[in-house]
Amino acid sequence: MYQRGIRGAITVESNTKEAVKSAVIELLEEIKQANNLDETKIAHVLFTHTKDINCIYPAKIAREEFSSWKYVPMMCVNEMEIEQSLKMCLRVLIVINTELEQNEIKHVYLKGAAKLREDLK
Repeated sequence: MYQRGIRGAITVESNTKEAVKSAVIELLEEIKQANNLDETKIAHVLFTHTKDINCIYPAKIAREEFSSWKYVPMMCVNEMEIEQSLKMCLRVLIVINTELEQNEIKHVYLKGAAKLREDLK
């Protein structure tokens, strides 16, 4: 068994709890579906977000919305500020235990974040 990372990102419409919650749920649901994710195999999750998103922790939303994530170790950190970088962007790295090869993992980039990894389309 290997540990593999599933990457994802989405842009958020506004810095409100409702908008961030909607984006987190949309992104995680899409990742779960694309990878047929067995949530019991999640090792840990790292959320990053641009500094213009500061109204709620994405990990708090994940814990509240997905009961099977209650004991999953999660962290939220600010994304580095780079000139010309995408604003209002939420990113996630889900590390799972799996038999899948790296090229079998499906990374998910939604809305404005789709341009971050056009090579994965």
